[in-house]
Amino acid sequence: MNFLVVITGPTGVGKTKTAIEIAQHFSTEIISSDSRQFYKEIPIGTAAPTPYEQKQVPHHFVGHLSIQDTYNAYSFQNDVIQYIPSLFKKNNIVIMCGGSGMYIDAVCKGIDNIPDIEPEIRQKVIEQHQNEGIASLRTTLKKLDPDYYAIVDLKNPARLMRAIEVCFQTGKPYTSVRKNTQQKRDFVCIPIALSMPRNELYTNIHTRTDKMIAQGLEDEARAMLPYKNHTALKTVGYKEFFAYFEGKTSRNFAIEKIKQNSRNYAKRQISWIKRNDEYAWFLPQETASIISHITARSKEV
Repeated sequence: MNFLVVITGPTGVGKTKTAIEIAQHFSTEIISSDSRQFYKEIPIGTAAPTPYEQKQVPHHFVGHLSIQDTYNAYSFQNDVIQYIPSLFKKNNIVIMCGGSGMYIDAVCKGIDNIPDIEPEIRQKVIEQHQNEGIASLRTTLKKLDPDYYAIVDLKNPARLMRAIEVCFQTGKPYTSVRKNTQQKRDFVCIPIALSMPRNELYTNIHTRTDKMIAQGLEDEARAMLPYKNHTALKTVGYKEFFAYFEGKTSRNFAIEKIKQNSRNYAKRQISWIKRNDEYAWFLPQETASIISHITARSKEV
């Protein structure tokens, strides 16, 4: 039997370091499930594994795309499912590390093939949000798909916009396209989540942000300004600097917003993980306990 060990947790918790230690113990390799680390142009702001870390343990799906490529969780699912047998030939335990919950779920459980959205439709929905706010998105979604409106997080504009895009693209309610049928896998997932006290996590986030700035995040973001409307760049660390470059905020304000938005993102990641009670929770430094847990789970099957 083959096992895919999922190591996830909020941004700044130390997933990469822990995953490397676990991978070294099992003499295996790592698949990245961080949807922003896929893009080769933005390694600093996405805290992608460094060349040294990738030398310690082989990493896959890091920097293999360009920011101009179209990619989503369905594409990732297909790519991983096609690639992972080659890793299992070397070892029946493979690590998947990252904080993108939808991408993790796609690999472990499957995801529906939702069609690509035409740029004009995406831009129309973006402009609706920018010009009319989240209340307008709620009203539109309630008309187009009342069933999904009843269950979606109404405070999450990204979810609302995604559903509206699909409705416009397909001419059907989002719920009719989104089947959520769990797919059979020929490996067993062992889900592990890392956590730490909130004050420590926030300190880590602030320290890491300062480190990214020192490493050249501002220049990296400036180089991405022409591509700011790409989905991959509507993320923490870039959108705040884009506002600064356009004269809408000061540099210091942009940096503080990066820290604030990173904290908020961490909260959302924790909420996503807690939806799934299959996760076993550990502190990032509890590698011995994590190894014991993986060993025990692999013997249960």
